[in-house]
Amino acid sequence: MSYFDSVPQAPADGILKLSVMSKADTNSKKVDLGVGAYRTDEGKPWVLPVVRKAEQRMAQDPAANHEYLTVGGLPALTNGAQTLIFGGDSAALKEKRVYTIQTISGTGANMVGAVFLKQFKRPDDAAVYISKPTWVGNHRSIFQTAGHEVREYRYCDYQTLGLDIDGMLADLRAAPRAQIVVLHACAHNPTGIDPTPAQWAQIADVMQERGHFPFFDCAYQGFATGDVDRDAFAIRLFVDRGFELLVAESFAKNMGLYGERTGCLHAVVADPARVAAVSSQLNRLSRATISTAAAYGAKVAGTVLQDPELYGEWQQNMGEMSGRIMEMRRALRQRLEKLQTPGDWSHVTSQIGMFSFTGLSAAQVQRLREEFHMYLTDDGRISVAGLNSGNVDYVAMAIDAVVRAG
Repeated sequence: MSYFDSVPQAPADGILKLSVMSKADTNSKKVDLGVGAYRTDEGKPWVLPVVRKAEQRMAQDPAANHEYLTVGGLPALTNGAQTLIFGGDSAALKEKRVYTIQTISGTGANMVGAVFLKQFKRPDDAAVYISKPTWVGNHRSIFQTAGHEVREYRYCDYQTLGLDIDGMLADLRAAPRAQIVVLHACAHNPTGIDPTPAQWAQIADVMQERGHFPFFDCAYQGFATGDVDRDAFAIRLFVDRGFELLVAESFAKNMGLYGERTGCLHAVVADPARVAAVSSQLNRLSRATISTAAAYGAKVAGTVLQDPELYGEWQQNMGEMSGRIMEMRRALRQRLEKLQTPGDWSHVTSQIGMFSFTGLSAAQVQRLREEFHMYLTDDGRISVAGLNSGNVDYVAMAIDAVVRAG
């Protein structure tokens, strides 16, 4: 008899399982459209040139060391991240109503925020509402693991593969007052469907009417459109409207610091007198879980954020990444339309960011894996970053074949 006999097998993580299957496939035509990381047109990982420069500066710094960071993290990162998210002219920053703590990327920020809200949310039985669909496998898991009840609000219109704004607003209105609502700041994962500025204003109206608490997840700022201010529109709108809120921020995608696990959690409060208490509790939670945050990625990101020359080059690097993804969206749509693939493929270019919700069924996805060695998630989500000039024709041909087969 084992002490661990009562431990059940956890459900397999869909993304990790897909990655294992893809790596095991040695077919020369294999296309991995599951990985949530940027790839060049040659299908290779890309270290941003600006990150290389920051690393070189760090290596040449005679004062460089490997000491622990403070519990709150590296100020060069946390201060720079505040300005990046809220804008240099933010009233919330000028009024000192924001506290930022460094986290283990965006996932860690979500978890620290989830545990914090579980302890201090009002009312104490408030549920967490996530979009349907949302970040595959993780949003629900994070908030349930922290002890919250998790519910869904409508988001994707599965007929048009656009935003179901009416369904979303109806569900937010129908929810009990003062619930916690997880919102994707830009480049919604997994759909690539973002509200327009006018729709964000409608969402804010309903959230204010119902007293809901916003929890933004921002993993793609600058990566989505190439414009950090445009991608922060929703967050800044809610702050300007007077909301108290949390923002989880990641530098995995927009700086390519995937394995360095660099991120922040921002708390915006109405009364600056509350910052001391909020910061003390967030620091306590972080101390109890990771002691102090990782230094290397924070130093890279902090160097870029604090140096005007490097910051400008970073903007160019993000523009190159987002531009290539937009180009691949156009290329895939053009090829599907040239093949006269049944259906409307305009959603491929109307969606935004790394992912596209194709509308393919689970059976079609399975056939793509088995017959065409194409790897995408069961819900039909593809990572557009996995497309390149060498495989987009093959991908379009394969999609055309499975769609025609029904």
